[in-house]
Amino acid sequence: MINALKVLFSVVLVWMCYVVITTSLNSNLFTNWDYLGSIPWMRATLWDFYANVLVIFVWVCYKEKYLLVKITWLILLFALGSIASCAFVLIQLFRLKPGEGVKELFGKKNG
Repeated sequence: MINALKVLFSVVLVWMCYVVITTSLNSNLFTNWDYLGSIPWMRATLWDFYANVLVIFVWVCYKEKYLLVKITWLILLFALGSIASCAFVLIQLFRLKPGEGVKELFGKKNG
């Protein structure tokens, strides 16, 4: 199960990096912001995104011991979205010791 999760989150991380980079090369968010901000579904999507960031950040706060690490992850989550989420999960997966599973992934604190 843990190996499957490593593969899954690695694929999602690579895919999201590709999507963000190619989109950034083809479209400037800052020049299109007025148009995008006028679309109700875009605003709803942003609210949805930040609600998900909050959920993930609560888990980060549980897992991480140090305030500076928590703040760093908060900034990364808000700035990079699913790229940072996948990176955090992958770090947690690779920190697991042999024989540890999903229970330890979600419940074991770092540090």
